[in-house]
Amino acid sequence: MDEKIPRKKGVAFWVAIFWIFTAYIYFSILQWKALSPQDFYNIITKHWLDFLIFVSWSVPLFGLIYLGASYDGDKSKLYGLRPVIEYLPVVKKPKGHVHFKQKLMWTVLVLIIYFALTNVFIYGLDQAKTIDLFESFRAILAGASGSLMHLGIGPIVTASIIMQLFVGAKIINLDLTNEEDKAIYQGTQKLLVIIMIFVEAIPQVFGYLQPASSFVSGLNSFAPGYGDFLAKLIIVIQLFFGSYIVFLMDELVSKWGIGSGISLFIAAGVSQAIFTGTINWIPAQPNEPLSLNNPPSGAIPKTIYILSHSSASQLYNGGIERILFGNPNPLVALMGTIVIFFIVAYAESTKIELPLAHERARGARGRYPIKLMYSSNIPVILASALLANVAMWSLLFWSNPTLSKIPIIGHNPIIGVYPTPEQAQDWGIQTTTPIGGIAYYLSRVNGLSSWLLPLINPQAYHYAFTYQTYWQIVGHVIAYVAFMILMSMLFAKFWIETANMNAKAIARQIQKSGMQIPGFRRSPAVLEKILNKYIPAVTLFSGAAVGALAAFANLIGTVGRTSGTGVLLTVGILIQFYEAMGREQLMEMHPMIRQFFE
Repeated sequence: MDEKIPRKKGVAFWVAIFWIFTAYIYFSILQWKALSPQDFYNIITKHWLDFLIFVSWSVPLFGLIYLGASYDGDKSKLYGLRPVIEYLPVVKKPKGHVHFKQKLMWTVLVLIIYFALTNVFIYGLDQAKTIDLFESFRAILAGASGSLMHLGIGPIVTASIIMQLFVGAKIINLDLTNEEDKAIYQGTQKLLVIIMIFVEAIPQVFGYLQPASSFVSGLNSFAPGYGDFLAKLIIVIQLFFGSYIVFLMDELVSKWGIGSGISLFIAAGVSQAIFTGTINWIPAQPNEPLSLNNPPSGAIPKTIYILSHSSASQLYNGGIERILFGNPNPLVALMGTIVIFFIVAYAESTKIELPLAHERARGARGRYPIKLMYSSNIPVILASALLANVAMWSLLFWSNPTLSKIPIIGHNPIIGVYPTPEQAQDWGIQTTTPIGGIAYYLSRVNGLSSWLLPLINPQAYHYAFTYQTYWQIVGHVIAYVAFMILMSMLFAKFWIETANMNAKAIARQIQKSGMQIPGFRRSPAVLEKILNKYIPAVTLFSGAAVGALAAFANLIGTVGRTSGTGVLLTVGILIQFYEAMGREQLMEMHPMIRQFFE
């Protein structure tokens, strides 16, 4: 296969030179000094394990760089990756129409497997010492801390962000309306998912996911001196298989099921969190008996318990405020969740409908709906995943023993500042909570008690000012809301281009179905011109709307320790899933309609 691809053979020499230079820089950072030729030789001969680790990830990566850079055809450089892309595992598309019952069966089966995997904990991991870098984004990433789903959909969404940004900015020259280009795009994204799994797993395992001492001891008896390394390697391999299974399940749902696997996993995780956060009767401190100081953790049982066990004076002197705003699961968060549900349900049902008529069958008319939420919930998923990566990498660059030594970006307070364990204990926060830098201003705002109430009554909520000032809180809220809105608009624009939802693609789809807009000439150019009056504006508006709604929900707070973004996504996903089921049933009843949707 590779012989059929035109290549510049001389590129191999420059890639090899670049690999040697990268090795020198890599080991210079590890040693924290400029290496002499003798030092470099000593690393190769004496510290052969470090060198073997470097070779294990750098050689495949530079092999991919060679395949892309050496391509000498007239198409995108990504065509040079074909020898690798064509051997990646893939879920085959169904050859014919998949019946609704079969699609529903595959969807339910994948959902059951997902929940099972979230309860399979990583073998050999010390759960007590595990630090979850994605704790505040756990609902969005659809995973479970310490399980095979620890990374969740993070690598998949990160790979999608990178590909969308590169294609949208025309750095990668691909026409996604062309079937061959689209296949290369999807294959490259699969390859990038594999890379991102290791990029996200390795720094976490070698910094924050500690193997159990008994597991290390057992491996030391098998390979003396290498127990810790082997334990971490086994954990990385488990994370890889767990994450790649998620990727294949997403593909399985997309081709054989209903809707999107990623959306299904998000909705399942958030729904579970909301349900338990609303009705959970187990106290916040499970090892202690129920009391006013340790009420049930669910919003409704907590409210009932405090109202039934408090005197009038206790309710007046803080009881009502505790019900409404006190953690966990304050009542105002439950009300905010319900409000967001109705807002999103209304917005999803609002649409502009263009009249259509069939060119041959007289009297056959229809409408093409352009929803107010045209870009769906994908932009806010991508924006939230980007924030999760900012949180992860800023923490790694601040505290990881190796990455913190990198010049300029290592331990840089501009990127992010995090508390020491002693400071975190004194201030009542997690060591993963940013207290300064870009990471702080882009971190998620957690409910009214974290910003509005301290701003209104600084004396009563003085704890909020232990590591931030009054104006830092204001700046945090403004920066977070602005980022969510602007990035959601940007990703909305990129998404409709990569998903073939722009005016040009829709015009071609309408014409292919044999429909046209009454009173206008049947031409893709005419259709595209009409659609361009609506789709670009609605796309930007829908992106801004979902970003603002997600930020607003986070400002209010949500039940179940989920996020406002998660609630927003779940409502939108459930509505879209219901509509998708309706379309599937409609196509079962009227097979001719299938031509328009496929």
